[in-house]
Amino acid sequence: MSRKNMKQRFLKLLPCCHVDSTPVRQNSIEEDFELATVCYRPDSLEKMMEQTKFSKTELQILYRSFKNECPSGLVNEETFKLIYSHFFPHGDSSAYAHFLFEAFDRHKNGAISFEDFVVGLSIILRGTVTDRLCWAFSLYDLNKDGCITKEEMNDIMKSIYDMMGKYTHPCMKDSAPREHVESFFQKMDRNNDGVVTMEEFLESCQKDEALMESMQMLDHVI
Repeated sequence: MSRKNMKQRFLKLLPCCHVDSTPVRQNSIEEDFELATVCYRPDSLEKMMEQTKFSKTELQILYRSFKNECPSGLVNEETFKLIYSHFFPHGDSSAYAHFLFEAFDRHKNGAISFEDFVVGLSIILRGTVTDRLCWAFSLYDLNKDGCITKEEMNDIMKSIYDMMGKYTHPCMKDSAPREHVESFFQKMDRNNDGVVTMEEFLESCQKDEALMESMQMLDHVI
């Protein structure tokens, strides 16, 4: 799959990011910030440009889309799951949406702000290989203790299977998620201690082309 197609599909999977190309007036986003029409006000354009790799125009377009879909300025987990479920109507995306929500919720306050959204999006779409792999590691590290266990990775793989695995062609076997995890751990757990550290994760993915293709950009669901 080409990088362009991956980006397009990822954008479609993200809530509040149905980007249109309608021209945006130069000061429209600044004016929006000044109006007390939302419960949460995002940071200034300049600050978000420093935090991301998006241009001013791109941020304006993203903000317009975000605000149209999320008038309050924040997305809670229930809303995130609802939006995400629209893209996988034949499967159960709730578990994977929960894990993805946790990865985007930088401040762990139960809500995704526009800043959370664009910072995560910038890493996934325009970050270095290391940046993107670190983001993927944080997704798999469910309890945020700095390492990935087989149980954590199995939970992620099972959630992906529940979301789309039963509807792939050819259909995945029920044992596929655990087999996938075992294969990953054989390659990544270099000291065989039962967990994968960030160092092991980065080194393994960057050295193994097949593993990189599986892990990079979360291409299981993009």
